[in-house]
Amino acid sequence: MASRAEPSGPSARGGGGAGLLPPLLVLFAAAALIPRGDGQNLVTEDVTVVEGEVATISCRVKNSDDSVIQLLNPNRQTIYFRDFRPLKDSRFQLVNFSNSELRVSLTNVSISDEGRYFCQLYTDPPQEIYTTITVLVPPRNLVIDIQKEIAVEGEEIELNCTAMASRPATTIRWFKGNKELTGKSEVEQWSDMYTVTSQLFLKVGREDDGVPVICLVDHPAVKDLQTQRYLEVMYKPQVRVSQNYPVQGLTREGEPLELTCAAFGKPQPTDMRWLRVDDEMPQHVVVSGSNLLISNLNKTDNGTYRCEASNAVGKSHADYMLFVYDSRAGEEGSIRTVDHAVVGGVVAVVVFAMLCLLIILGRYFARHKGTYFTHEAKGADDAADADTAIINAEGGQNNSEEKKEYFI
Repeated sequence: MASRAEPSGPSARGGGGAGLLPPLLVLFAAAALIPRGDGQNLVTEDVTVVEGEVATISCRVKNSDDSVIQLLNPNRQTIYFRDFRPLKDSRFQLVNFSNSELRVSLTNVSISDEGRYFCQLYTDPPQEIYTTITVLVPPRNLVIDIQKEIAVEGEEIELNCTAMASRPATTIRWFKGNKELTGKSEVEQWSDMYTVTSQLFLKVGREDDGVPVICLVDHPAVKDLQTQRYLEVMYKPQVRVSQNYPVQGLTREGEPLELTCAAFGKPQPTDMRWLRVDDEMPQHVVVSGSNLLISNLNKTDNGTYRCEASNAVGKSHADYMLFVYDSRAGEEGSIRTVDHAVVGGVVAVVVFAMLCLLIILGRYFARHKGTYFTHEAKGADDAADADTAIINAEGGQNNSEEKKEYFI
């Protein structure tokens, strides 16, 4: 809020407005000059409005004692004296009138309405403050001009965006897709209006084809004002060679090979051809459009095969290196892999069988050794004394002889 107070004498109050007052209002004005005490003041605010919209001016009194309030235009003509409008401009309308406020609206505001409007209070001494109406004008037009409608990748192109007849001068921002870029702006003033032109230099690549370049305006009178142009970029072909057959397998003697060449560019490539690098193309090679076919591979086919594609912008290529393996290549490796697996399985089975046999033999010997010791002591338990036990024990001398005779 901007409040300013300017003391002024009664002779200054009349200005151009006093001549428009009828006799009765002149008497009211004279009566208002009678001292009514001090301690009163006026309050108002500056007004900012967009051209064509409505501005509201408010003159407010604190500690009102019924003094007369009036509103004057920048030419000091009286717009309202109390609730009476002597100025014949129907765009001014009374919104509120009381002892403490005079509020007036101004419709369809134009640049000519900009300036200071005075609130006056007839006290002794009289009081006066002013409010400033500022009129904003949005840009009349927003245009992007591209130096070249169709660019070639690697070129630097110039773009210009112009925002015409705005007030105040606008700020222009550039975007390529979602990325903000930096341009250089120039401002021209015509009377009270401003025209701004922003210049942008942009180096384009194939990835910019079809991407929008956006010119956006920052201005207090307008929101989301923007315009855009889509880039059109020409680029040379991108070439890719793929192996259709064998699918991710070895290229072996006696088997077929099929290759496909794919090319993309702008404009679309019109010329595509196959060649063998550093050697002639074998006679048994069949080329059909983008496909290359060798029905029966042999070692003489080894080499680098190239697919070339071109358009109006340039030429590109992709290479395929061919190495022909022996007809049994890959099979021997598979056989060796199978043999190793079989041998490993057999070894595992043998080891497992030997472990089982060792466990069984261990248990057998342990059991028979315990039985031998038990029979050797048999009969000793029934003897009356130690000597008898030794004589009666199986394994004694007599038993030994019996065993010897038994075995004989």
